[in-house]
Amino acid sequence: MSVLLSELKDGVLTLTLNRPEAINAFNTAMLQSLAQAMREAAENQDVRVVVIRGAGRGFCSGQDLREFEGKSISYKAHLKNYAGAIAGIATLDKPVIAAIHGAAAGAGLSLALACDLRLAASDAVLTTGFSRIALIPDAGMSYHLPRIVGQAKAFELMALSPRLNAEQALELGLVNRVVGIESFAEEVEKLALELAQGPTRAFGLIKQALRKSATSSLEEMLEVEAELQDLAGQSQDHKEGIAAFYEKRAPRFIGR
Repeated sequence: MSVLLSELKDGVLTLTLNRPEAINAFNTAMLQSLAQAMREAAENQDVRVVVIRGAGRGFCSGQDLREFEGKSISYKAHLKNYAGAIAGIATLDKPVIAAIHGAAAGAGLSLALACDLRLAASDAVLTTGFSRIALIPDAGMSYHLPRIVGQAKAFELMALSPRLNAEQALELGLVNRVVGIESFAEEVEKLALELAQGPTRAFGLIKQALRKSATSSLEEMLEVEAELQDLAGQSQDHKEGIAAFYEKRAPRFIGR
């Protein structure tokens, strides 16, 4: 049985973490498969948006500690498996949606935070979790979380590891929307299709600009914006957008 299921339809690549018996806890095979899927998504022009979801009753419960049982483990070496997956998501020049239902804990929350948009079902529960086993947050959480909630709140969430329900997560900005469980799959699909029909090249350039803004001055970002806007202006989708504007019709973007 594959630990990561993949389906491409209408420009939407859906990746399903598939270890439901362990609430989709990460093992090495899953992390390597996820990193490979990100590399392939970057190269495949038919992929316009990626959705990451979990099979069964939860999104992802974090690292499967049973993988380390009875072994002498180097966390530094093991975390290289996470680096490929997390960096692959964050740097993919296409939108990535985390569809969170049930538990998103530890590195499972790190995975969600690396995505561009997070939709939570009403039954979602988010927690950092690491401090409960005397570890520090990893898999990019110490990068993404303070950029979303601020440093003081990030420390509180990391140190105390509260269990946040979907509405609490929404209030903190950890998720973009909360959707009733009965319509969750439909709303995820609706958002994914909307993005898949959008200007994919422009979306990728937006992601590049946001990444650069984290460590740049205003003057530097004005220059970055000018450079990226020049690239966007050369795209086929920009030409289509201008034509649609003058012809008073909806644009038909092709993602290039």
